[in-house]
Amino acid sequence: MALKMRSLLPQKMTREGIVIEQHIREGRFQQSLALITAFASLLSGWEVATEHYRGSYNQRLMYSPVLLTPFLMIAALWGALSRRTARTILPLVSLVTMLDGFIGFFWHVRGVARKPGGWRIPLFTVTMGPPVLAPLLFALSGYLGLLASFLRREDAPRQPKATGASHLGTRLGSIRQRLLPRSLSREGSTLEHEVREGHFQRHLAASAAIAGICSGFEALYSHYRNNFAYKVQWTPIVLTPLLAFAGLGTIWSRRMGRTLLPVVSLLAIFNGSIGAFYHVRAQWRRPGGIKFLVVNPRQGIPYRLTYGPPPFAPLLFAASGFLGLLASLMRREK
Repeated sequence: MALKMRSLLPQKMTREGIVIEQHIREGRFQQSLALITAFASLLSGWEVATEHYRGSYNQRLMYSPVLLTPFLMIAALWGALSRRTARTILPLVSLVTMLDGFIGFFWHVRGVARKPGGWRIPLFTVTMGPPVLAPLLFALSGYLGLLASFLRREDAPRQPKATGASHLGTRLGSIRQRLLPRSLSREGSTLEHEVREGHFQRHLAASAAIAGICSGFEALYSHYRNNFAYKVQWTPIVLTPLLAFAGLGTIWSRRMGRTLLPVVSLLAIFNGSIGAFYHVRAQWRRPGGIKFLVVNPRQGIPYRLTYGPPPFAPLLFAASGFLGLLASLMRREK
């Protein structure tokens, strides 16, 4: 099937496709993933800013993801240009972003519990309370940045030399081995080595399944608020269990990772792109249209943030599909 499709494409396109797939399978796409991390950080940071604006920033902690977003974007873009930045600054900022997302998840769970009725009536409190799993989607951008820091550059040799590691990286590795228990340090070194070599299909497939569940759940309660006015709003709800099944199934089945997972992931990417189009179109159709943003941005932008559908939220669902597609191209752990 793949050979027939390649025969229909121009030779230059097929050659570039083979090179890209080979780089991904060998873990040599650090610059590309760093750029994707910057874009994902922009999307998730924008969504967090809009949601917290609706909450009037009544807690100072709500500013933390908004402030972290430009730092992660700069670190990711800088890491795409500099090998040293990708190995030092980018993982540090990514870990802080992931930690902030986990803390936000705790606060959102507590916010739902503090609403009248708490978790006893989740159909009301989860729908009207803070989005429970949204902070985990924000942590996804940090996860991508952390993965990018472990990978090799596109122009790196296939068999990296041990002497090519930076002096700072060697010192950090030795400090980690001294501070952590022997079993944890050994597992951490093994995971980092497998990521650098492209052997982390099961790990990435599980991450795609978790990201799909989080983004699908967010789409469920968001579309529930709108009473599922359009039938197309059911599509991410239907695709979410399929993506979760394909991602988790890849952990045990190599064949599922090469057949079902890429198909479902492509559908998720396509669905998220279509959803973004519908959300932007809904913003356009609101009173005043896009001209309101241009003519009077001081009032137009807060009005759109408060009452309009989140324009970039469907792209976060597409990001989980991207993780699944990436996992389908990786090699399995040794």
